Amino acid sequence: MTIAIKLENVNKSFGKGVGKVHVLKDVNFVADLGELCLVLGPSGSGKSTFLTIAGGLQTPDSGKVIVDGQDFMSLSNKERDQFRLNKIGFVLQSYNLLPYLNIADQFKLVQQVKKEGNLEPKEFHELLEELGIEKLLKQYPAELSGGQNQRVAIARALYTEPQIVLADEPTSALDSDRVELVGRLLKKLAVKRNKAVIVVTHDLRLRQFADKIYQLEDGKLKQEEPK
Repeated sequence: MTIAIKLENVNKSFGKGVGKVHVLKDVNFVADLGELCLVLGPSGSGKSTFLTIAGGLQTPDSGKVIVDGQDFMSLSNKERDQFRLNKIGFVLQSYNLLPYLNIADQFKLVQQVKKEGNLEPKEFHELLEELGIEKLLKQYPAELSGGQNQRVAIARALYTEPQIVLADEPTSALDSDRVELVGRLLKKLAVKRNKAVIVVTHDLRLRQFADKIYQLEDGKLKQEEPK
């Protein structure tokens, strides 16, 4: 297995004095290419902080974030932005689709930001078919269901050919049938496209698809033993 991302003894606090909250405490985490990792935990457990630090959107107070062998924290802000653009795809709970662009134009916008190294047209069409959204390109986000918007957000995250996909509660708006579809899809994408897919969630219905399961509680991350 090839390590895609590794967190070593990561700590993060917010606030000062009596209001200081230690959100992440000596967190260690490893995700390999080709596997789906779940980070489970209740609301307020630090899952979103974990995700934003893993994705280089926040910096830890101490510890290391190593992506594709590169220490994220040793890069300048500009280098980090470029590195994140090339290596990491985000699937956020709010989808982050622009309401005034149709689905095809959402991808054209990504192409303007990252001009090289994206999916070739044939691969892109195959991905849209896998996700069942190939007929939605002329639609706008408001015309789609929550599940359809979620699958568009997944496709957009994968369009840039990242090594790592970070997903924040990707099934929160979905019924059980859709959860199973998204779970199978994320697992398939990890294996078939050799991505490290990391999902932070409190949705226990995704457990069956995971290669590794971590529990995050009171700032501490612990890997479950395989059953």
